[in-house]
Amino acid sequence: MPEKNILSIKGLSKYYPGVKALDDVSIDFREGEVHALIGENGAGKSTLIKTISGAIAPDSGTITINGKTYSSMTPQVAKELGVSVIYQEFNNVPSLSAAENVFLCQKTSNSFIVDSKERIKKADGIFKQLGVHLDPTQLVRDLSPAYQQIVEIAKAVSSNVKILIMDEPTAPLTMSEVDMLFRIVRDLKSKGVTILYISHRIEELFEICDRVSVLRDGQYITTKSIAETNRKDLISLMAGRTVSEVYPTRNAKIGEEVLRVEDLCGNGVSGINFSLHKGEILGFAGLVGAGRTELMHVIYGLVPVDSGKIFVNGKETRIKTPRDAIANGIGLIPEDRKNQGAFLSQTIKWNISINAVKDLCVHGIVDKKQELEIAKKYQEKFNIKTPSLDQYVANLSGGNQQKVVIAKTMAADSSIIIFDEPTRGIDVEAKHEIYKLMNELAEQGHAIIIVSSEMPELIGMSDRMVVIYEGRQTGALSREEFNPDQILSFASGGSDCEKETT
Repeated sequence: MPEKNILSIKGLSKYYPGVKALDDVSIDFREGEVHALIGENGAGKSTLIKTISGAIAPDSGTITINGKTYSSMTPQVAKELGVSVIYQEFNNVPSLSAAENVFLCQKTSNSFIVDSKERIKKADGIFKQLGVHLDPTQLVRDLSPAYQQIVEIAKAVSSNVKILIMDEPTAPLTMSEVDMLFRIVRDLKSKGVTILYISHRIEELFEICDRVSVLRDGQYITTKSIAETNRKDLISLMAGRTVSEVYPTRNAKIGEEVLRVEDLCGNGVSGINFSLHKGEILGFAGLVGAGRTELMHVIYGLVPVDSGKIFVNGKETRIKTPRDAIANGIGLIPEDRKNQGAFLSQTIKWNISINAVKDLCVHGIVDKKQELEIAKKYQEKFNIKTPSLDQYVANLSGGNQQKVVIAKTMAADSSIIIFDEPTRGIDVEAKHEIYKLMNELAEQGHAIIIVSSEMPELIGMSDRMVVIYEGRQTGALSREEFNPDQILSFASGGSDCEKETT
């Protein structure tokens, strides 16, 4: 019996000034399959899912759902046809309970008055159906990202979802939470729900997906069965050329110590000891919530030190604010680049120069010529792809936004650079560019700390590694000692605190 296509898009095109976001794209999606949609940033994935959900109208082409064909969709029609989207930025209302969010904008009784008890009961039933223990009365703002996502899934289930679009669903999740999500996805699939799965984590596609479609520069490239492809082929299809998966060869000469922390405590971490050397990349491993980001915030002065010492270039240094950190040559590329790293509503030029604005001022007025020169310098150095330095950062791809944040840090003459989750949410080619950039900075004598939840990234980029578990240091490894099982053991609470970290 032939497999049924529940969703077909034919010849979809969408144009913006100077950009072909979608160019004559045609793809079929089968009922009850998990269908991956992949491509580099700017490939057209977001535009495609927005046309399917009715958020934007295509310039040409058709969308067929369950045999009914439309030239464009509206959010209301898409919802009536069973289409739901879970975006990277959740659409929950944080101040409302889980139950209230599940049935937001839905009529659940014939009365004009909302029956809160009935909603709680129904939400509880959906959570149990999904196989999760979640108190429906709990406020969404108090839930972890994983459980906020489950509320979104429950919202879709309550609307009789037929096609569920998931945009980077595992990006904020721990390994155990990913397992929980995959179990829910498999359960929905077994009930006939079609899932469009968008992810930059190619390795997880082979665990959860049936087929994969590749987009590149707004064009459809191919659809393959997961069983008939591999990671290397998919990367080449996305990039349009062979992309080396090997992390850049480490050629930097490791020199003198530039940073040392002794028995550092604060912001939920305690007893941290490590050193960092010129030209070195020091990795920090640990499960999500282990305290790595919290530690970096102490070092950068975002949160005060409770006790312990920080030495910069051999001299004990008191870092009370980010301004102190910057003055001591410490820069931070934060985990949340959109809310903490870049000023999205400002231009590329403004963002790059802001940390160096004191040096650009003459009698309190910014020298526009110098500002432009420094912005041009880092745009060229980091290959920031943009038609103009007056482009707003919000309009850039994730990879180029990350480069702007790095440029902003480097413009302040940072010699010690903390990269917190540097490649989260960016495509394979952009990741490779960030890796090359980090390598080049190390070769130029900069000292780098990298915090990452991706073990291959840590192993591929680090010279040494420190492992954190529940706010304390459990392991320190040289490159020769890197072993995924050992790292995971330390990250799960195994102790190796006696090992030297210098």
